[in-house]
Amino acid sequence: MPPRTVDFHDPSRRAFLRRTGLTVAAGALLPLLDSAPGAAAADDPDQLFKQGRFAAAERGYRRRLREDPGDAHALAQVGYFALLSNRFGEAEKHLSKAVALRPGDVAPAQRLAECFVRQDRLAPAIPLLKGTGRPRDKAFAELYSHISGRPWQIHGERSAHVPFVTLDPVPAVEAVVNGKPGKYWLDTYATLDLSKEVAEEAGMRAVAELSGGVADNRPITMWLGVLDSFKVGGIEIRNLPVQWSDARRPALPDGTPAAGAFGTTIFYHFLTTMNYAGRALTLRPKSTAAPRTHVTDRLPLWLAGDHFPCTLGSLGDHGPRMVTLDTGGIGSGLDTTVEIAERVGGITVDYDHPIEQAGNKIYPITADRISLGRAVGRDVRGHAAEKVFPGFPGPGQSAQFGFDLLANFTHEFFKPYAVTFDYTTMHLTIR
Repeated sequence: MPPRTVDFHDPSRRAFLRRTGLTVAAGALLPLLDSAPGAAAADDPDQLFKQGRFAAAERGYRRRLREDPGDAHALAQVGYFALLSNRFGEAEKHLSKAVALRPGDVAPAQRLAECFVRQDRLAPAIPLLKGTGRPRDKAFAELYSHISGRPWQIHGERSAHVPFVTLDPVPAVEAVVNGKPGKYWLDTYATLDLSKEVAEEAGMRAVAELSGGVADNRPITMWLGVLDSFKVGGIEIRNLPVQWSDARRPALPDGTPAAGAFGTTIFYHFLTTMNYAGRALTLRPKSTAAPRTHVTDRLPLWLAGDHFPCTLGSLGDHGPRMVTLDTGGIGSGLDTTVEIAERVGGITVDYDHPIEQAGNKIYPITADRISLGRAVGRDVRGHAAEKVFPGFPGPGQSAQFGFDLLANFTHEFFKPYAVTFDYTTMHLTIR
């Protein structure tokens, strides 16, 4: 989603850099640090799943299915594991059975719809989304029903290598919407989002509308439509879903307005590299092998929801545990909660300078050391929330995804590296 026009060091400015829908309500912080991973009962896949121990949890659910093939919960969870890893055939098989057994269970229906959407198979997702009873799902079902023919048609050159027009406050590149060039933020917590002005200039027609999201403590409206053409470098994507809103956005460093933002839903159609060190975005065919060098670290990659990449990361000596990857965090390298910051150690919380946001307090923090595999950040600045709330990344997503999250790694951490997202083999490469 688009960034917001507030202080770059205020974490509240991030709600639209990392969201592509109305704000999702987050529950209370799950007890991530209450026990070591090994403390979960070996025969309790729910606890293993909650701790992010996916392989062990999946074995447990499959054991349950051998005992009772009609266990709807186990079917839904095995299907969810497959979806997190983009194993679409297996996800569809198990989620379909779960939906048939419990037609009123919203989560498996939404995940089955997402399984189809990720494959650009929009038609079978429509009735599932209409049946959940949720306004956001209904709006996207309406959007997908207006996309005729094959969506996400990729034309032009096989690859694109596009220089960043700026690295800060977050990377941005030039792209073209319906023939109109503009500068777009890059954000892994985004889909494809246009400014209202750009959407109007491009002749966009809204086919669905959502209200009730909050930006800068004011309600916003989001419109959904079908975009004829989106071009990055020599690659053109035709007939794709898009959204735009009336949220305010920060200007680019030269004072000009950004045209919007794009991220994971574009990225997962390619082998995508955000090369911070080389200041460029590279899109290659999905079948291309990810770059490998002796200094490369290759980590597992999962995709939660429609646009939340996850991997394994550590805070100091604590971890590796599940973390999210949000490249759109202005002036920040890390998001977590005060509870986690205090309990893992090595993180200084600045209690003297709280930032009030929607009745919550967010504190500046400095982490001595954080890491994704062998990629290490030292003295990393970030933010810790007193309690989780809608729009806060990392641990704030735990209730939505069903598994605990240690933190969110964001913009400042990635600056020395080139990061490749491979949504075919489901690996993250950092070099």
